[in-house]
Formats: sequence, structure tokens, C-alpha cells
Amino acid sequence: MFENWEELESNCLKCTKCKLCETRTNLVFGYGNKNSEIMFVGEGPGEREDAMGMPFVGRSGKLLDAMLSEINLSREKNIYICNIVKCRPPQNRDPLPEEQDLCINWLRNQVYIMKPKIIVSVGRISAMKIIDPNIKITKDHGKFYVKKNTVFMPTIHPASLLRNPSQKELVRQDFLNLQQKILEICERTY
Repeated sequence: MFENWEELESNCLKCTKCKLCETRTNLVFGYGNKNSEIMFVGEGPGEREDAMGMPFVGRSGKLLDAMLSEINLSREKNIYICNIVKCRPPQNRDPLPEEQDLCINWLRNQVYIMKPKIIVSVGRISAMKIIDPNIKITKDHGKFYVKKNTVFMPTIHPASLLRNPSQKELVRQDFLNLQQKILEICERTY
């Protein structure tokens, strides 16, 4: 384990553990307040994220930012956001299980350094990898799970909301529940 952000990011940027490194434009390490109490974890970068080297910057990222803003959260101010895999899978396909397994230690190290009180898994793949492999995102979104003194909450991916706008109210409620949990257990987020 690396003990500081600079060393971790520097080593992650050189990663060649899987074939995704061969097709990436940029490795997408993460973005936001590295001293935050809250971490959001997606599955992997898409085309815009790969081009810009930042997580959640496409249409779904704009929607995520709007939802965060509704509960007074912002990646610039009081959350950190990253992904399970740090390189874009070709054609934005789901990251393969072996790619997730090869990349997960970067995320574990980010969690180790940051020590978030709450981790929000954004989407099915993230929830299945970091909370429970049997999770059903459409049924279990918005529920809280506790593992090793950290609170986890899965939510539906904003890309899914763009395809199915009828789910927006469900996710809005997830975020309101998240806000309540932050008020209960976080000391310096608001």
C-alpha cells in the first residue's frame, strides 16, 4: 500500500496490469476533495472521461453533478469521485471481471488513504464489486450497508437515468437519504 496520494497516483499512472492500458488515451485516477468523508465510485471511464482524464465528465457526469448539487455536494468541495477500473474499456463496454480484479487494488489504496465514512457505488457493476456480488441495483439502490466501519450505498448510474428518466425520482430519494446519513455520521461535510 502507498501511504500518500502523490505516490499512489504516480504509480497508478504507469499501470500496465491489463490490456486496457493499451487503448487508453488517459488513465482516469479520480477527482475531488481527497480529504472528503464521502467517496463516489463508478465502474470505469467512458469516452469523454478517457479524453479528458477525469471521471464523470460526459452527459451522465453533468446529471450526477446536478443531483449532487441538490443535496449541497460538489466534487470541487466535499466529495471525491473515482472508478473501479482506471482505463476506458473499448466501446464503453462493461469492465470484465478480470480487469476489475487487476485494478481493484488502486481503489482499495485510495480508500485506505482517504478513509471515507461513506462510499456511494454508482451503478450495478460498482455495487456488485464493492458491496455484494448478489446486489440487484434496481431493488437495492438507496439501501445502506456497513462493512469495516464504512457505510456503503448503491445508487442507479446516471447513464441509466438518461435512458430511463422515470427512475430519476427513485435516485433523487437515494440522494435525500444520503444527505440524511451524511448529517448523522459526517462531521465536516456540510
